[in-house]
Amino acid sequence: MRLSGWSAIALLGAAVVLAGPALAQGAKAAKGEFQPSVGQPGKDVVWVPTPEGVVNRMLDMARVTPRDFLVDLGSGDGRTVIAAAKRGVRAMGVEFNPDMVAISNREAARQGVTDMVKFVNGDIFATDFRHATVVTLYLLPSLNVKLRPTLLDMKPGTRVVSHAFNMAEWDPDESATPEGRQVFLWIVPSKVGGSWNVQYAGQSRELSLQQTFQKIKGTMRSGGEPLALFDARLRGEEIHFTVLENGVRRDFSGRVQEGRMSGRLRSGGQDVAWTATRR
Repeated sequence: MRLSGWSAIALLGAAVVLAGPALAQGAKAAKGEFQPSVGQPGKDVVWVPTPEGVVNRMLDMARVTPRDFLVDLGSGDGRTVIAAAKRGVRAMGVEFNPDMVAISNREAARQGVTDMVKFVNGDIFATDFRHATVVTLYLLPSLNVKLRPTLLDMKPGTRVVSHAFNMAEWDPDESATPEGRQVFLWIVPSKVGGSWNVQYAGQSRELSLQQTFQKIKGTMRSGGEPLALFDARLRGEEIHFTVLENGVRRDFSGRVQEGRMSGRLRSGGQDVAWTATRR
């Protein structure tokens, strides 16, 4: 987990205090083994570890389970990967510094999670991590933004958790401040922008959606004037929107999967199935 420039300097003092366990671990390293130090230089960055309590909050926010595969980008001493493994989650760390990779492997062995983890010595921008269901990172905003297209192309529902820094115009779905640190969660949204043909109870409607990241707006029509959607929202594969048609409120809830939508429509005490396919 890495920073550079003034951002690193600003956090360095606090990190020295909070990184006690990591520094103690380094002090116990065998003679001749590399010992990490807070602020050590790396590839365009310096190393500043995330406090253990913040790591755990990040995993809590991602709601990790043993069904997940977590990838930590810029994994440093391996603490996030190891913490995930101790929760029964398979995990991989991508780290540019081979000495830090060696430290991570030693610590994984010490904590008995070697069979659950993998540490890759490589560049985060040259490593394929698209199969992850959870991505964690502690990078600068510019690097987050550079990663953003790759993250947005991952499977809808993938959780992305960042310590300290955001994704610019891509607003987080959740945020928290454990131990005075900022943590952000994004859930990769399905791509729903465009025109859809909606079917329910023998009726057909045209749905037009405009999408900016997880924010959506649009209209629905059936031959007449388009009706604006309200309370429209998207969270991963889950989609919700409401339309008021001839004074009747219709609440649509469903999932987006493989180019189609399906779910339940509740209106006037009725609950019926609805589907949508791209036009």
